Amino acid sequence: MPINWDKFQNDIDGLADEAGERTDAKLASRISSVTRLTDDEVKKLFPDPADVKKLAELMEIVKKAGDRNEKINKIVANIEEFGGIVVTLLGKLA
Repeated sequence: MPINWDKFQNDIDGLADEAGERTDAKLASRISSVTRLTDDEVKKLFPDPADVKKLAELMEIVKKAGDRNEKINKIVANIEEFGGIVVTLLGKLA
């Protein structure tokens, strides 16, 4: 029996989308468990899973032991990576 490649690709695309949505929900849940944000707020503010990962990295820097200057230096060293996250968070707070 020949394979209908168009249908196959559509099925794969659909499965990938479903997996991505489940992953996005899990990411949002983990972030909301350690912040004041709800799952829905996390998903709305950071729809891209890569941004959620950056947010988690930024939160780790801020919450990890160490003095204030060390934390600032780490953030400054990675500002290009964290810039969008900072703008989004401040937009939510302002």
